Amino acid sequence: MSVKLEFGCLPTAIGSMPHTNSDEACSIIMKCLPDIPVWPQLPMRSSKENMIIQFSEGFPGVVIDGDKIHIEPSADFEGKLEQIHIDCEQDNAREYGISTECAAGLHSFLSKATGSKIVKGQVTGPVTWGLRVTSQDGLGILYDDTLAETAAKFLRLKASWQENILRIISPNTIIFVDEPYLVSLGSVFTPIPEEKVPALLEEVLRGIKGTKGLHCCGNTNWSVLLDTPIDILSFDAYNYASSLSTHSDKVKSFLEGGGSIAWGIVPNEEEALAKESLSGLRDRLEEAMVPFTRDGVKFRQLIAQGLITPSCGLEGLSPEAASQALELTAKLSRDLRKPVPPPLL
Repeated sequence: MSVKLEFGCLPTAIGSMPHTNSDEACSIIMKCLPDIPVWPQLPMRSSKENMIIQFSEGFPGVVIDGDKIHIEPSADFEGKLEQIHIDCEQDNAREYGISTECAAGLHSFLSKATGSKIVKGQVTGPVTWGLRVTSQDGLGILYDDTLAETAAKFLRLKASWQENILRIISPNTIIFVDEPYLVSLGSVFTPIPEEKVPALLEEVLRGIKGTKGLHCCGNTNWSVLLDTPIDILSFDAYNYASSLSTHSDKVKSFLEGGGSIAWGIVPNEEEALAKESLSGLRDRLEEAMVPFTRDGVKFRQLIAQGLITPSCGLEGLSPEAASQALELTAKLSRDLRKPVPPPLL
């Protein structure tokens, strides 16, 4: 990256909300996160807003059965796959939009977030999408080299279309590639060919001209992700802070190169959220940052090059608790950005 990103721990969010009314979800987001609002994914409104189905619209041969999705090739299947490759080469994302039916929150957001200096969106990553979408043999298409590559190009075009439409609101965009299934890196139960991951991620990232983020809400091989051309690494700092600290050398290099860390320090579980306070979360965040300061990263640099977010999406909360989580995110951000008083003489 060519420019150091200094968000100064401004607040934003991962994306999903528990609401069924898109205007209501957008209003809460704009109230709590005016600096970097995010369009809400609303899986409780419709199964079509599930993060896998939401970004499957238009992929050749897609068949949706409840919350499951698989590919049934048609007579012109190969030609349609080839068209995706051609559209990528020509940077032609016009036919890869996300409809109101699949993303009511996005289309409400376009009218409510006018005037925002920075806006955030998100796209499901190729590993997560490729594991959840299956081929005729029942295996995730991630294990089919041709389909995995085409899916990454398809998601690249989805990300590009989304970024283009968000730029109607603001020229400054952030798009996160959401990859919860990267927690399976190294797992014997869901073997992911690690050598394929960087290439698939980089294909999607090529569709994002603005700020590129990558979100994983569990433990993973962070070194693999930090070697991709991302500007922001987003992680669940509430539950997995120590997992990132074991890669502190990589994190230090990432920050020195201008990158930013999105600290997901506000819990997205109702029971944990009910027990938390502003001071408790600040203590927990500072504790999560300590290992990096021991390795030579200044605390003020972590703050300058940081964002504050919930640990992951909020769709599992009640609407009231989701509002509380966003309010706590905003309050913690303000608390961290208070000017330090001069010492008493």
